[in-house]
Amino acid sequence: MLTNDAVEFQRGHAHEVRLDDTFDFLNTDDTEAGAPLERLPTLEAALRWFVERGVIHIEGAERILAQGQSDTAAAASDLARVHTVRAALREVADAIVDRRAPNVDALDTVNHALHERQVIELIPAPDGVNVDHRHVGDPIDDALARLADPLVTELTSGHPERIKICDNDRCRWIFYDASRTSRRRWCDMATCGNRAKAARHRARLARASGGEQEGSEDASAAG
Repeated sequence: MLTNDAVEFQRGHAHEVRLDDTFDFLNTDDTEAGAPLERLPTLEAALRWFVERGVIHIEGAERILAQGQSDTAAAASDLARVHTVRAALREVADAIVDRRAPNVDALDTVNHALHERQVIELIPAPDGVNVDHRHVGDPIDDALARLADPLVTELTSGHPERIKICDNDRCRWIFYDASRTSRRRWCDMATCGNRAKAARHRARLARASGGEQEGSEDASAAG
């Protein structure tokens, strides 16, 4: 069962999904000290993440989780779907950064996910007309479509050139560069940026130390 924390942090199904939410989703395929780290290792973890981001109703998530507990094959398939769409979106994002054509299979996966988005409909109301939505696929399909949408919007009417990948090879988080000069290199200056500066400083000290040692050895040999 999903914890109460998931309900407490839910921002509501009407929450507008932002590009940062999409990048947060992609960055759940994470690394720690350079080693792969899966932030969504189980269906429950994935559903909790979706609920916290407001892209799945808590009721729908609970229903999917209950079904998965009685059908482990279905649960594995649902989790694989989440991971597959995430990997495809990451491939598209990487291609944008690298300025190359993405893998065709990744595009097919993302396009299929986009087709499963909720449909906006007008409905009658006592005082006129209201707006409602109807799901085309299941709640997971809908969540994945909503998370894909901001990347599509950025490509069509935004600044895709500002989509960046952290220069830290042990991180590689994707982020949006909102800096004035669009020359930001790290996902976060306080972490990856400072680590990179510290690594360069250590390298300079090591080179300087090596040069001094070689000079001492040369002097001893000459003596």
